[in-house]
Amino acid sequence: MTKEILDRIENTNQKYLKNYIDHLGAEKVPQKLDEQLSSMDWSYLDLINGKGQQRGKFSPLGAMEISEIEQNKEKFKKIGLDAIRKGEVGAILLAGGQGTRLGFKKAKGMFNIGVDNQLFIFQQLIRNLLDVTDEAGAFVPLYIMTSQKNDADTRAFFKEHDYFGYNPEYIQYFVQDMVPSIDFDGNVLLESNDSLAMSPNGNGGWFSSMVRAGLDKDLTKRNIQWLNVFAVDNVLQRIADPVFIGATIASGNECGSKVVRKANPNEKVGALCLEDGKPSIVEYYELTEEMANARDEKGTLLYGFGVILNYLFKVDKLWKIVDEKLPVHVVKKKVPYMTEQGEVVRPTEPNAYKFELLILDMVYMMDNCLSFEVDRRKEFAPVKNATGVDSVDTARELLKENGVEL
Repeated sequence: MTKEILDRIENTNQKYLKNYIDHLGAEKVPQKLDEQLSSMDWSYLDLINGKGQQRGKFSPLGAMEISEIEQNKEKFKKIGLDAIRKGEVGAILLAGGQGTRLGFKKAKGMFNIGVDNQLFIFQQLIRNLLDVTDEAGAFVPLYIMTSQKNDADTRAFFKEHDYFGYNPEYIQYFVQDMVPSIDFDGNVLLESNDSLAMSPNGNGGWFSSMVRAGLDKDLTKRNIQWLNVFAVDNVLQRIADPVFIGATIASGNECGSKVVRKANPNEKVGALCLEDGKPSIVEYYELTEEMANARDEKGTLLYGFGVILNYLFKVDKLWKIVDEKLPVHVVKKKVPYMTEQGEVVRPTEPNAYKFELLILDMVYMMDNCLSFEVDRRKEFAPVKNATGVDSVDTARELLKENGVEL
């Protein structure tokens, strides 16, 4: 362990690390822990005493509504299919999460959502993508973002299931960057004898993680112009949707976002909007009651188009912003940690800060964004909870409604 790291630990009065190193000896610190400390961004310690991210002035942003999309569907589809056939479109599956809230201890994509048949979340997503690639007659390069906890399992799972019929030459994986957790007193937490308590760095870290893994070279080699980013937990997700791609290209926008009409003014989804005149997302908890219920002359909610984490980004613009530092969001979470006595504590209340980059900030760094409305009963079936709202049960009902055999 270098003197620089030891000095940082001493100068920031890290009680867990100091106690551990004093007991063990600096020369005997495990390599994994040493590497984590060497690569750690110590500026996170400054963030916990600062204020939360200051947001700008919000204003409504309308959408290209379903009726307008239907009128131009064939034109948009042709543009999108042409881009896919030219190899200009790639897809990014954000699959770093575990199925903890479902009572499932592996990667969420490995969860079986079937009833009488096996139907894994990964399997359904690949089916959705194959609908497009079969029509286009061309595969879309698929980049799967995993986490340190589920990378090996995810790779093995796809291989075991023969990639669910997708061409493995078009599938690549990369691991999401991890960041340390810090308790409310500013102490970096240890998870075990050889590791800090590390957490994924948020859904906004996907492109920097991809570049760190060297996959930027693959984007250049393939001449990919657009990347469709989508979440693992929406089983009705339309991926590399040629109509969406074509509409975004035709509009001249740098990015596009699929949106649905909110089920009610206070639905817990972020709303696409403008922030200081730039495209952005206002989280449901940031909306005042007045904003949440504001309507236009047609009675439509002004902040009524909710995002479903399905975005299309122009790669040229991503290159321009990759070196710009996204704001870091500090959130309070329950983080298991190892005490000075070597005991592992699993708190029942938030005890530490996690640090996340959010995709909404990537949208904000774009000059413009097409808000593209889709039918929520056809494209929005999130699997976030075991029961209740946005659950396994509600997703199954929507899958059945869309003709999927379970």
